[in-house]
Parts: sequence; C-alpha cells; structure tokens
Amino acid sequence: MSDDKDQTRPENTPEAKAETQPGNTPEAKAKAESNNPSADSEPQSGINADTKPDPSLQPVEGPPDVGTPQSQSQQPQPQQPQPLAVQQAEIVSVRKGMFPGDGGDTSGYGRLVRKIELPGQSPRPYGGYFDEVENELFGALDEQGLRPEDAIERVIVHGGQLTFQVRREHLVQVARVLRDDPALRFELCLGVSGVHFPHETGRELHSFAPLMSVTHNRRLQLETTCPDADPHLPSLYQVYPAVDWHEREAWDMFGIVYDGHPALTRILMPDDWPGHPQRKDYPLGGIPVEFKGAQIPAPDQRRSYS
Repeated sequence: MSDDKDQTRPENTPEAKAETQPGNTPEAKAKAESNNPSADSEPQSGINADTKPDPSLQPVEGPPDVGTPQSQSQQPQPQQPQPLAVQQAEIVSVRKGMFPGDGGDTSGYGRLVRKIELPGQSPRPYGGYFDEVENELFGALDEQGLRPEDAIERVIVHGGQLTFQVRREHLVQVARVLRDDPALRFELCLGVSGVHFPHETGRELHSFAPLMSVTHNRRLQLETTCPDADPHLPSLYQVYPAVDWHEREAWDMFGIVYDGHPALTRILMPDDWPGHPQRKDYPLGGIPVEFKGAQIPAPDQRRSYS
C-alpha cells in the first residue's frame, strides 16, 4: 500500500522527476539558451557546420554605383586636351586722351591713359558648350583633311563670348563647316564689322562675323585679320548671302576688300569720297562754322585742354 501511494503522489511522477533534475529546470534552460543563441537556429543551406565555407561561395563586393551624382563627383575627370598653345594677352597700344593723333585733345580728357590689350589663346576647359563646339569643329576639319591648327590661330573666351581667330585663306571653309555640320549648325550670320589697330603691325585690320545656331541656341564669332599693305579678305557672301550690305559697310568705313563680293561699293559715303572714315589714322576733319561773326574751327584744329 505504501508503494502505490508513493507512485500516485505528484512529485513521484516521471514528468516531476525530470523537472526536478538540475539541468531540466526552466532557469537552467534559459541560461543554456543565452549561452548558446545559435543552438536553435537552422543551419545555412549547403554549408556543413563541421566544414569551412567555400570562398567561392562568399559574396563579392561589386563596383560602386556610378549612376548617383555623388559617385560621379568622386571619380576623377579626364583631362581636356589643349589643341592650341596657351598665349598671354598682348598689349598692342597705349592711348592717351580721348582722340588719337597729334591735333590736340579738345575733350578735357587729356590725362586719360588706356591700354589696348588683346586676349591670347584661352586655356581649356572653357566652360558651357564652348568645349563641345571646338571639339566638333576641329573634328570636322580633320575629316576634310585640314589640320585645325593650320586654320585656327587661337580660340579666345573673353567676356562670355567664344571667338575663333581664323586665317584668312581658310575663312570660307571654316564658315561652311560651322553652317553645314549637324553637330554645329550655325545657320545665321548676324553681320560683319571691322576694327582698325594701327599699332598691330602685320594685322592692322580685323573683321568680325558673329554667328548663331538657331538649332542649338548657341553663339560664337569668327575673327580674321589682314595687314594694311594687303587689305584683302575672302567674302562670306557665298556661305551667308545676307552679309552683302555688311561687307559693303566694312569696306566703306575701314577699307577692307572682300574678295568674291558681287558688288563691293560704298554704302554710306559718296562714291568719290577719299579714304575710310572709321580708321584710326583718318583725320577728325570737320567743317568750319560761322556763328554771329565767330569762326569755329574743325574739332582737330581747336585749342587743346591738355
């Protein structure tokens, strides 16, 4: 009887005996799980716990994302080529007073001193679309068998403007490439004007032709020079017919002869007018005026304030 009663007691059941063992208490189980957290975790598929993992199966770090602006800014940018040698600015003249010449300054600005400075070849990168235009132009000239350095004297970026100084014997070909190349498409010539620098020996006369691309909304200008002793430049009439009257005005005011122009005649001054009024060596002239008995001489003959 005593044995049966002992078996029916709760503490004598098999479950109770198992729980009363030292390693099977809830506190002991919790401590064991905290000491071995990966005991209940499932092993990784394809990897035996007793063997070392295969290095070929390890994840490999890929290249950085090049699509984000941050990663693009961290990458080194390629160096821009410099087709033409960089040149320093050139001082061609120093002017004193308001007007040139030795007739005396009648303006009251006799102490004014100005340096006439022409910019040299600009260093790359130019900025904006200027580099792309130069690359496209030089590449198109190469395709036609013309070395860019033989046609272009210098590329100037000054005052936010892009200027190509072109040798006069290649002016028409460069202008045609700028007009017809699909990547350039400078369809519109906005005019032709002249400048006279009497102290720049060998290239005293300058001719400027601003161009505009309606297709790409871009602007540049072509500059060509010639000496006083041989004031001839090729006409752009065959490429841009609208320069007809502009070249006539440059001839009338500065004496630049545009070879190939269909009718190069004066447009502002009378046909028999001597000289070209906007040249720096042209006298100021003037007509004496008589006012109430007082004789007022021409501007270059008045008294000097300096």
